[in-house]
Amino acid sequence: MSISRRQVAVAAAAVPLAFSVSGTAHAGVRRTPTLYIAGDSTAAQKYADAAPETGWGMAVPFFLHSSRLAVSNHAVNGRSSKSFVDEGRLKGILSAIRPGDFLLVQFAHNDEKAEDPTRYTEPWSTYQEYLRMYLDGARARGARPVLATSVERRRFDAAGKALTTHGEYPAAMRTLAAEERVALLDIQALSLALWQRLGVEETKKYFNWTATEQDNTHFNPPGAIEVARLVARELLRTRVLGPRDVRRLDERIPESWITWPEAAA
Repeated sequence: MSISRRQVAVAAAAVPLAFSVSGTAHAGVRRTPTLYIAGDSTAAQKYADAAPETGWGMAVPFFLHSSRLAVSNHAVNGRSSKSFVDEGRLKGILSAIRPGDFLLVQFAHNDEKAEDPTRYTEPWSTYQEYLRMYLDGARARGARPVLATSVERRRFDAAGKALTTHGEYPAAMRTLAAEERVALLDIQALSLALWQRLGVEETKKYFNWTATEQDNTHFNPPGAIEVARLVARELLRTRVLGPRDVRRLDERIPESWITWPEAAA
């Protein structure tokens, strides 16, 4: 499949109203900017039936000054850059996003699934083409797009070396970010380095390892908090946000701050 740049722009522009956003400015009232998150299960909001599984998007607000930046987490389990668009989820964000807002995009975990044509994208063609839909859509509305390479899974070799698991997708995103002059949060490289520092056994305390499950992809509260810390630090490093926008970057965040609401009926 190949998508032309014109098709990308048209698809991003054809946006029905799907989401309402609190804090919309009235005349003469300064509106708090919003950081929208588009991504997969590693970032998504989790609910009571999934606890203790925690998406890093649930912890990002702990590192941001709420008076200066709101967070609207649209990440959903199991989505790729393609299926998120095909299901109308990007349209929903673009119907709500406003000038001065931010759109943070993290996909690859499910783009990699070649056995599933509803989600699969090829790193150097369709993956980049779908990502451009997010970039073009945000820019057309006066918002700033931000790309984030996907957080790494927990995988080690027999010698205890942390292994990469996302193939060429991080390189494809880095290349696209450079071509499009978009801020890049290199969460893949930073998380890989973090898992290496922690080691084989200690990393189990950051992933969703329970008495009945050994999950090397999704996080528990400590893992989500530390990945969110990486995200916030990268937002500051890349000057997407300023020092007054962030907080607690070097402070311990209590696990008790993470909560799992009941899912809507």
